This record gives sequence, structure tokens and C-alpha cells, in this order.
Amino acid sequence: MTAASARAISSHRNPATRHGLERAVAWSRQWSAEFPFFLANHLPMVVVALHRMGASDERLEAYCQIYHEQHGLVPVPEPTAKVARDNWREFLGQREREGDYRVFFAGEVARLGATPAAVHYLPQLMPGMAASALHAFMRMAYATMTDSDEETGVALGYWAATYLPLGASQRRAPTTDDPAKVLAFMYGPATFRQVETEQDLLWHFMRAIALKAEFAPVVDLMAIGPETHDRVARCSLALYAATLDFCALHAVTGTHWLRLIAPRTPDRATPLRHFWQAIASLVPKIGFPGLPSADQLEEWRRMPLPDWREIFREAITHDDEHDLSLSFSAGEEFKRYGDPLYQYAAAKRLNLV
Repeated sequence: MTAASARAISSHRNPATRHGLERAVAWSRQWSAEFPFFLANHLPMVVVALHRMGASDERLEAYCQIYHEQHGLVPVPEPTAKVARDNWREFLGQREREGDYRVFFAGEVARLGATPAAVHYLPQLMPGMAASALHAFMRMAYATMTDSDEETGVALGYWAATYLPLGASQRRAPTTDDPAKVLAFMYGPATFRQVETEQDLLWHFMRAIALKAEFAPVVDLMAIGPETHDRVARCSLALYAATLDFCALHAVTGTHWLRLIAPRTPDRATPLRHFWQAIASLVPKIGFPGLPSADQLEEWRRMPLPDWREIFREAITHDDEHDLSLSFSAGEEFKRYGDPLYQYAAAKRLNLV
């Protein structure tokens, strides 16, 4: 990435004020982390993405109302019974306990501090990273990025209430250091082509895949070292560029979220392992795609592509939360890797190419 390319993102003018963003996030916090039926509420994260891409206070306020009306957000469930340090694990995955978990983790953040509380509890929550189809993980990533005590408590509560384990590590010896080969493993067992579940919710699909005995080895397949995150990022980007698939989109944004939560996850291997396990569970949902050739990737990189100012200017006019999430994360990942394929991915999502 050239210095000019980096400045094109970093110096992008942001007409919104910090006060406007704080007001939008605080307003969004009154709503449950999911809305009927069991769909992830992206609003607290997406207003941050909008702000960082240059949206005005007026746009943030309008978007809050649009999102609320379009999705029918519902209030946080009222607390029903006390969750405490000696029993909090007993109710993992019970969505009706979201209000109880919010109270508990708000208290833990107040007692320990946001980052120490996250460092303490995330290792115990990490096996359930598929919670709400990775969106509790997303909320924690944005809470870390914005250094928000309130959002950290909410994210921990969200993760606990929607906790979804896809299979614990059995500490088997890894068989590859290539993330693509982990995805390719999913092409083998015929049972992955016969999934009986509600097709409308990603986490239902992920849960159904995880119940199959043939899925158990997946969590341990990949050897994780210093280069693994970058390999996962490249594989995720290639997968999305090839498919433009909704599930693959979460692979691209998720590699960004992994970097965001790094200050709160001193053990970098475990989050990466469970994240890629979750993405592998979606391979049948995507349709068992093949990855594009190096020549095809280069062809997309060499296309005339809009710059990031144009991409962000277009993105903030969109109401679709995934348009906004992908555009922001792609811009952030471009800062790190300088790969024009991120421009292609965002521009293609926004119908700019």
C-alpha cells in the first residue's frame, strides 16, 4: 500500500461528532441484542462504522430510526433471576437470560474494568464463538475498538446468552497450515450435504452441522502460527470475491474483528481456531465453493476500481447493515494489507463495479 493510499483512508473527513455517535450508540443499547426471530441486532456496531466512514450526525440519527422500524427491535428482556460469579456458566445459551447476563457483566466490568473483565471471561466464552452466528463476537470487537465499558458488558452478556459451541478441541495433531484445506475438508463427508434444519438462520445451520460426528475433527485441523491470521485473511477475501456470498462476507469482516479483539485475547490461537471452525461450518451453506485461481484474483485487482472516498461516500447512503459492515471492515483491512481486492469486494457489494 502506498503512503497516498493510506492517507486516502486515514484523512477521510468525518462530519459526525463524537457526541452524535455516543448518543446513537447509547440509544441503540436499550434494545435487545437480537430481534424476532433470533436475528442479530447490528445497530450498535453499524452506527460506529457509519461514523468512521464519514456519516453526519443527521445520518446517524436517521439510520437509528430506519433500522428500528425495518427490523422491529425489541427491548432487553427484564431480569428474572440473579446471575453471579458462582453460577454464570449454568445458563449459557439461554436467550431469555439476556437481561440477567447484562446486569451481571455490567457489574463485573465495574468491578474489574472493561479489558480485565473481557480477558477474564472471554477464554471461557470462546468455545461458543458461533453465538448469534458470530455477532456477539462482532459486538465485542466493536466494544474493544471504541473502548466502551458499557458495550463491553453488553457484549459479554450477549455472548453468554447466545453461546453456541461447535465442538471443543480434542487436541488432535493438526494436518495442515493452509486455511483453504480446512474448508476443503468439508467437501468430503456426504453427511454435510444432508442438513436438516431451519434454513433462515445461520446459527441454526451451524448448530446442525456441529451435531454431525464428522465435523468433530475440524477444530483441530489447522496448525496455528504467526502467519496463520494473514493466511486466513487472504483465504476469506478470496472466498468472498469468488462467491459474493452472505456467509463468506462474515469471513472477511470476522478477520477484522479478530484483530480488533486482540488486546483482550492474549491467547491469539484459540479465537482464530474457533473462528475458522465457524466459517468451515458454513461451507455447505455457501454451496461448497471453489476458490478462484491466482490469475482470476489478479484480474479483479487490476480492474478500474473506485477509491475509498467514493466507496465510503456510497456506503453511508445504504441502509443494509451488511453493506456497511463489509465496507468498513474492508477499508480497515486494506490499511493493513494494501490489497486492491478489498476495494473490489466492497465496490462489488455496493454495485459500484
